[in-house]
Amino acid sequence: ALLCILTGICPGSGFLSTQSACGMAAVWQQVLAVDARYNAYRTPTFPQFRTQYIRRRSQLLRENAKCGFEPGLRRQYLKLRSQLLALRYGPLSEQSSFRASSVRSSRTTLDRMEDFEEDPRTQGARGHRRSVSRGSYQLQAQMNRAVYDERPPGSLVPTSVAEASRAMAGDTTLSENYAFAGMHHIFDQHVDSAVPRLQFANDDKHLLACCSLDGTLSIMTLSPSPPSVKVTLKGHGGPVTDFAWSLSNDIIVSTSLDGTLRIWNTGDGRCIREVRDPESSELLCCTFQPMNNNLTVVGNSKHHLQVVNISTGKKVKGGSSKLTGRVLSLSFDAPGRILWAGDDRGSIFSFLFDMATGKLTKAKRLVVSEGSSICSISARSWISREARDPSLLINACVNKLLLYRVVDNDGTLQLKRSFPIQHGSQHVHSIFCPLMSFRQGACVVTGSEDACVYFFDVERNTKAIVNKLQGHGGPVLDVSFNCDESLLASADSTGMVIIWRREQK
Repeated sequence: ALLCILTGICPGSGFLSTQSACGMAAVWQQVLAVDARYNAYRTPTFPQFRTQYIRRRSQLLRENAKCGFEPGLRRQYLKLRSQLLALRYGPLSEQSSFRASSVRSSRTTLDRMEDFEEDPRTQGARGHRRSVSRGSYQLQAQMNRAVYDERPPGSLVPTSVAEASRAMAGDTTLSENYAFAGMHHIFDQHVDSAVPRLQFANDDKHLLACCSLDGTLSIMTLSPSPPSVKVTLKGHGGPVTDFAWSLSNDIIVSTSLDGTLRIWNTGDGRCIREVRDPESSELLCCTFQPMNNNLTVVGNSKHHLQVVNISTGKKVKGGSSKLTGRVLSLSFDAPGRILWAGDDRGSIFSFLFDMATGKLTKAKRLVVSEGSSICSISARSWISREARDPSLLINACVNKLLLYRVVDNDGTLQLKRSFPIQHGSQHVHSIFCPLMSFRQGACVVTGSEDACVYFFDVERNTKAIVNKLQGHGGPVLDVSFNCDESLLASADSTGMVIIWRREQK
């Protein structure tokens, strides 16, 4: 039994007892917090290992909690582990010395680790990763309420037992976390043509890309100083409407009103492949399948949704569907099992994605507002580290930013909150804040047609605006954080891209 505790491996099988989970949850959260504190010291030249390590630790700790070991024995293990880590790496005198690095190394995986595990058995026939369900969305919500019973109904922030959150994020307030003010840099290479989308590269602090209605894309680097345009992607014969980074950042896919999907090498800016829409329709949006970057989903102006194999340039059989209007926005959930698509008629459709075949099955439809374009959809597995209700952030042309709860495995949506912004006609986008899983409180950021960037605390019932950035000369169309949230990029309809830095306290 002691060996099992030390390794975190649970023997045998059986069903999780809610009472047992309640007794063990706080303890394994503290164990994870200890590991997070020292994570920055593990293989400093190999951050990918640290990311995998903290994910695996969390998975093993959860499995161990299901075995029902005595909390007292687990607390003894916690004490011994803390002492051993302190002996090896030295005592940590100041939390801020490790916070940024440990959070950065853990950020992307902790949001997804409930949904899949790194295991050869999860590989598809061609070696692609396939998601492994940890239970339905309903069960996740029920377990969360059972374990954290002191969280008020519908609350989105961690409770007092959120040891891991406090360890990773520190005791800073939400306002301090989002005290962006100064302009770090302004890019104007696309001036006079709107920049509809921009995005930092995955797990990167300094690499940023954007697309423009002038028919090109730019890849920019913020380090070394001064920031500069690294490469310009030229080839589209019309305005570029959307793009997406591959998980490894070596490829970008883009869509254009010229009716083509292009695949680019981000290193030298070469166009690797051009895939023309068979209907010669304008392509309006695209996204990678998160578990298999060989597949990209594309939406067009003739109401069609299509899964494309970018290695062959061919459409996937069974991977197409039709919406009620022009397909403007797409988003997968973290494990890639559900795809949401929004159109210009005010509808959001959910689709079930078959990992083995790439087939799409239409599941649910929600009419947000008849005739109002659904410009942006962002999915988030957890709103905060302990509040696991999956959520969707929606920009529709209704002068509101909308937050929905995902209530079942079919992607059914239930309105949670709305926030007032100016949004009546432009294609405005919003995002969840990437590090919200580790801190007290949860925040979302959106562009607006009044040329401002707004930060909203989703927990506040009144005065939800945490920060407001002014400096753009036109409607702000998109926003993006870098991986450690030290920089925020925003783009507007005049072609200006502003990089904002966090205000140092």
